[in-house]
Amino acid sequence: MDTLIPNRLSTLGHPNRLAVFRLLMRRYPDRVPATELANALDLKPNTLSTYVSGLMQSGLILQERVGTSLRYTVDIDAAQATIGFLVHDCCRGRPEICLPFDHHATHRTLEMADRKFNVLFICTGNSARSIFAEAILRDLAPERFNVYSAGTKPKSELNPFALEVLEQNGHDVSALRAKNVGEFQGEDAPTLDFVFTVCDQAANEECPAWQGQTISAHWGLPDPVKVDGTDAEKGLAFRQTYGALRNRMTGFTALPIPALDRISLQKAVDDIGQIKDNG
Repeated sequence: MDTLIPNRLSTLGHPNRLAVFRLLMRRYPDRVPATELANALDLKPNTLSTYVSGLMQSGLILQERVGTSLRYTVDIDAAQATIGFLVHDCCRGRPEICLPFDHHATHRTLEMADRKFNVLFICTGNSARSIFAEAILRDLAPERFNVYSAGTKPKSELNPFALEVLEQNGHDVSALRAKNVGEFQGEDAPTLDFVFTVCDQAANEECPAWQGQTISAHWGLPDPVKVDGTDAEKGLAFRQTYGALRNRMTGFTALPIPALDRISLQKAVDDIGQIKDNG
């Protein structure tokens, strides 16, 4: 064994470098601007630069320049090789030691019992984007999915522009409400098959790992709530967000979920999150 894997493990041994790496893993395959990383982790720009330099030198993350902005993403091959070393070399692939990292599980489909799949959409306020996603998917495929939404810091009321757009598109909004993500993390919560974050801030936040075979992905979209201007301009932003999410839901409902193994399904939902569409 050369020094590559020990260097990577040593690099990740620093809590702040590990925090940067974990955030980029949550956002994969996004390329996250340095300013957003610094703000999310409450780091000074020069401090962040030191941490990302160490991660780049060990080969764990990649950097690209977009205009004047530096953006970072995980080198997923390097991450897999590092984790694979721990599983397959250190514990020799023994299932009683390595579970839940049993590599055979990555090739299994979701449990295909005669049931609906449980899907949760998360954003910060749970007042617009995640509410859109909940309403759209529930109405597109009610026979296939139980759909929920929640916020990491939910608002007390749903956004009136969001409700207006939903009503204009024929959705029943009477049962919609803002909920805290904690409702879906207790013992009595439904077992989730899919969890999608639809805003960058929620994806950047620490969240306990979901139990079971949950597949998660980041489908971030700009926050229409933050658009300034006239009511007409604000309404347009909400309609564009609704359209973009409807396109993603249409792509999601078209997936042949029972026919895909977990690796293929994960890639498919990641790809949906990369759709660039203003609705």
